Amino acid sequence: MYPWTGTIYIFPLLVVLPTWTVASSLPVVDLGYELHQAIALDESIQAYNFSNIRYAAPPTGTRRFLPPSPPTEDRGEIQSGSVGRVCPQASLTWEMAIMVPFLDSMASGTEFHGSSIVGDYPAVELAQDSRVTEDCLFLDVIVPKSVFERGAEDGGAKNTSLAPVLVWIDGGGYISGDKTEKDPTGLLQQGIDKEKEFVFVALNYRVSLIRPQEKCVSLTGKLGAFGWLSDISGEGFANAGLYDQRLALEWVREHIALFGGDPARVTVMGESAGGGSVIHQLAAYGGNGTNSDEGELPFHQAIIQSPVWYPQSTQQQESARRQFLELLNVTSIEEARSLESNQLIAANAEQIASTSAYGTFTYGPVVDGTFAPDLPSRILLDPSFKWKHLRVLSSHTSDEGLAFIPPAGMNSSAYESIIEAYFPGLLPETMGNISQTLYPPVYNSSSPQNPEYGSPMERASLTVSDAFFQCKNLYLNTIFNTTYAYVFNMPPGLHAQDIPFTFYNHSVPDVEAEFFDEDLALTMQDHIVSFVREGVPSPQATPWEAYEEHGRVLSLASKNVTMIPDPVDNSRCRLWWEWSG
Repeated sequence: MYPWTGTIYIFPLLVVLPTWTVASSLPVVDLGYELHQAIALDESIQAYNFSNIRYAAPPTGTRRFLPPSPPTEDRGEIQSGSVGRVCPQASLTWEMAIMVPFLDSMASGTEFHGSSIVGDYPAVELAQDSRVTEDCLFLDVIVPKSVFERGAEDGGAKNTSLAPVLVWIDGGGYISGDKTEKDPTGLLQQGIDKEKEFVFVALNYRVSLIRPQEKCVSLTGKLGAFGWLSDISGEGFANAGLYDQRLALEWVREHIALFGGDPARVTVMGESAGGGSVIHQLAAYGGNGTNSDEGELPFHQAIIQSPVWYPQSTQQQESARRQFLELLNVTSIEEARSLESNQLIAANAEQIASTSAYGTFTYGPVVDGTFAPDLPSRILLDPSFKWKHLRVLSSHTSDEGLAFIPPAGMNSSAYESIIEAYFPGLLPETMGNISQTLYPPVYNSSSPQNPEYGSPMERASLTVSDAFFQCKNLYLNTIFNTTYAYVFNMPPGLHAQDIPFTFYNHSVPDVEAEFFDEDLALTMQDHIVSFVREGVPSPQATPWEAYEEHGRVLSLASKNVTMIPDPVDNSRCRLWWEWSG
């Protein structure tokens, strides 16, 4: 069924730790509200790491579950960022107990003997991390030494010596927010080698985190209560995690010149939930900016990889709120604010771990009437959308949906129940349209009725790929005036399989891993660095035409990088834009 075999837990082999020098003579930046010193100099690429810079006041106590506030002044001592910060985390039982071994069995061509029912497995517990804290709204700035010194010479004045900026928003299904999870050394080295230096920023935002450390697949998970808890009574506040991201982006606009970065050349980049977050930032306040920033976005370009979000109805959000409060044994969010942090973290972890429907998520961005006045697709597709002039690099992998289909998807009879788990409010006629017209149970790959799948699993995977990934890319490609789109076609093409290529550290040439191609990784990085620096992919790599020219995308495969017609079906996507946002 799938033309690939072998193990799927390869990606951690690509993790390379930088060589750091720590010294008291490292530079100090005056941010106004605090003094912050670089914590280290990476000797391998000659770059300063300014770690754990506070960009918001602690979202604790009475500030829990609410939008962030700017940091207060604290100039009593120089901050070194020596204390690591990770937002509260949780694990998904269906991902750890079922998805990983099921994909392993598919890769090895063996039969999966486990149950498809999440409740048949004990809840997976996440290993304790001493960095976990509610006070987690911090960011890192990693800047080449030469860039920093040029900026320091003129005191951060806006001039041509300032370098472009890449801001990374981590993925993980709105439960991930660890700014240190991706090592940018390889990307930064590529920029230095090509004389296209840039400043790298990574931020935390209020989420919970799941990350199968011992396996390869970096998948979306679930929004945590800390960043997304709300209710119709007004006690909570929807989409607080998106407000965190916005404040961090505004921090970059205000302060990045002090590090040698150009606030007029900021590219924001995200994958999975990070990509979905970028789309929400584009669609914020109806796609017309905010009063606080005088109608202007705090960034100028976007790289959006496999964007996903799980649209939540008011009923789903209210049900999640009630369950969270029951686990805390309180009756209101106001009472929850008075509890100890460890109680909240434990309840959040328990609620997320107990998610019963495979591939689904407890929390998610919601239409709130303010930050998100409507589904992002509708805002971006509206003729009055303000940011069509932005230059965008978009992408998806070739088989995004496979990892989100339970073992029961091997049987055609489970198709409708799987789709209903994602869309519990679908009307019967809508489900009939999906299962009989858009994705009919016809598995003859040579049939003109349905040439796209040859098995029930492939049918379900294509449905989820369209609904949550591919169709989101299609409207990005058609909305913006200049979009460069790629499809990651290296087998098996799982969700997030392209991320180790994006962050490959090419200073270590002896990395060997199945499903990995160093030349392809370097080509991808060359394109990304060039886009950050110049707004177009690299002319030295494979020629890449803008999407609007002929509706073509760059296919990235081992030893075969070429332009192809966009494989995403426009007619199916128009319906998904209405159904799933």
